[in-house]
Amino acid sequence: MKAELRRRLRAERKAHVAALDPRVGALVMMRPPAPLLALVPPGAVVGLYYNSPEETPTGGYARFLVDAGHTVALPWFAARDEAMTFRTWASPHVDELLGMGPYGPQPLADAAEVTPDVLFVPLVGFDVEGGRLGQGGGHYDRWLAAHPDVPAIGMAWDCQLVDALPREAHDRPLAAVVTPTRLYGPF
Repeated sequence: MKAELRRRLRAERKAHVAALDPRVGALVMMRPPAPLLALVPPGAVVGLYYNSPEETPTGGYARFLVDAGHTVALPWFAARDEAMTFRTWASPHVDELLGMGPYGPQPLADAAEVTPDVLFVPLVGFDVEGGRLGQGGGHYDRWLAAHPDVPAIGMAWDCQLVDALPREAHDRPLAAVVTPTRLYGPF
């Protein structure tokens, strides 16, 4: 059931992004809304993801958060079969400070390993109760299970909202979900 739902939602997300005027796409998600910033403590280490072309863009949030005095971290993998950790992104203003990892751009191996205080997570789908359907690899589920006190905030396009998602025992609800037009939660 989850696999078919992922396929459908990925196709809808792809069509949505393809239909966006590139000028609009470049302007969305430039700054977190004030109610969302209330979930980010002063000086927090904030985990983000480096978005793929079809995922909700994170670069604006990264630049805003760094400029506001936060440390921003991205997922880091030594190899595809290794656990996800987080390393600092020295400057989201300079992509050259990233290298290529097994899943795409990631901080360089000598970047400091950190534990985010707040984590923005990618998703394929979400519901209004904080349910999240991820990519299917389980990296974020495992990391969040090991860090139960870290709030997870989903970033999504509006088209990724579904009525309900199948839930398993390991699925942890999100603290909130932010889209270009709305903030869902805090839950």
